[in-house]
Amino acid sequence: MDAFAVCLGVGAGRQSEGRRATFRLSFHFGLFQFLLPVVGWFAGLTVVRYIEAFDHWVAFLLLAFVGVRMIWSGSNGEEESHKNDPSRGWNMVLLSVAVSIDALAIGLSLALIHVDIWYPAVVIGVVTSLMSLVGLRLGNQLGRKFGKRMEIIGGIVLILIGVRIVVNHLFGL
Repeated sequence: MDAFAVCLGVGAGRQSEGRRATFRLSFHFGLFQFLLPVVGWFAGLTVVRYIEAFDHWVAFLLLAFVGVRMIWSGSNGEEESHKNDPSRGWNMVLLSVAVSIDALAIGLSLALIHVDIWYPAVVIGVVTSLMSLVGLRLGNQLGRKFGKRMEIIGGIVLILIGVRIVVNHLFGL
């Protein structure tokens, strides 16, 4: 659902329109959602104690960084908007990691209860890709209807997702 919400915001900001951008984002979100549980599963207990103290902060900072850039872009002229295309380069990697960091913990949990990782990882990856595709399409329609305001709203949504991740971790909600 985090990937869906991020794609909704990105699509609404109309920074990544077109089939290629849609494919890149939905593919990479699905790929990272597939890979991180596998990494978590292989990591087992040796790594969890080192990352669990700050993984939520990493996700928050990545989402806040991209969200602030979207808000800035939505507040400025049209030419600024496409410099921060979230379907390319480091923006795409940052978003992919940010929405997938909790999948690392899922993989670790599955290792602890001795569940084979491959089937759940494939299902998680495919479902995330499909939900991302739906989020991007829906967001693009909203962006066309409401314009640059949606880019600002999309940035705010990314920041709020990051805040939710931190709050859930700190308060166990």
